[in-house]
Amino acid sequence: MAVRVMTIEDYEGVYDLWMTIRGFAMRSIDDSREGVERFLERNPNTSVVAVEDNRIVGSILCGHDGRRGCLYHVCVHEDYRMRGIGKSMVVHCMKALEKEHISKVSLIAFTKNDVGNAFWRRVGWTKREDLNYYDFVLNKENIVNYNK
Repeated sequence: MAVRVMTIEDYEGVYDLWMTIRGFAMRSIDDSREGVERFLERNPNTSVVAVEDNRIVGSILCGHDGRRGCLYHVCVHEDYRMRGIGKSMVVHCMKALEKEHISKVSLIAFTKNDVGNAFWRRVGWTKREDLNYYDFVLNKENIVNYNK
């Protein structure tokens, strides 16, 4: 298994991976090829894919605003879990963020995502209880769809 920087050429493989993840939420605009390409252009060195058997088996969209990093769409194909792939990808992202002088990273995990929440606790992340998360939708055409 190899972890490397994600490029837009990986989009089809990453999208195929996303479609295998039950409960995964994707936005019609942000997670389109064009949306991911915009994200990667803004953050060219921080997002990653894990490749094994010539296929993408894991991915993380990782970026920052110059102050704080954020991980999005962290996932590993169900057949490849519990082998350290997720942790390897997270470590790769953290090192990339450190090179860009980012010293704090956050992420959002759905409360019903038991597998994901257990992973974050296991790899040493802290669940914050001292803040609320708010959204304001600027583009109502950016529809969220959940995989079944």
